[in-house]
Amino acid sequence: MAKKYGKKAAKKVERVMRERKRGTLRSGGSGKKVTSRKQAIAIGLSEARRAGGKVPPNPNRKQKKKAKRSAKRSRR
Repeated sequence: MAKKYGKKAAKKVERVMRERKRGTLRSGGSGKKVTSRKQAIAIGLSEARRAGGKVPPNPNRKQKKKAKRSAKRSRR
């Protein structure tokens, strides 16, 4: 069975967790200090996704119509 997350994802999450412990991690939208462990992990994974790391897609994110259509076609 293949791994879900790559090395790049692990490194990003590790860096973000250190920032959170130091108290320097800020959220993107509001700029507030992040104190939640789960939120810090989510930030690290999203950074890894943007950097092209091996990370599964976010299950809570809504797909755009075009992406849904192409996914439907590829399943056939």
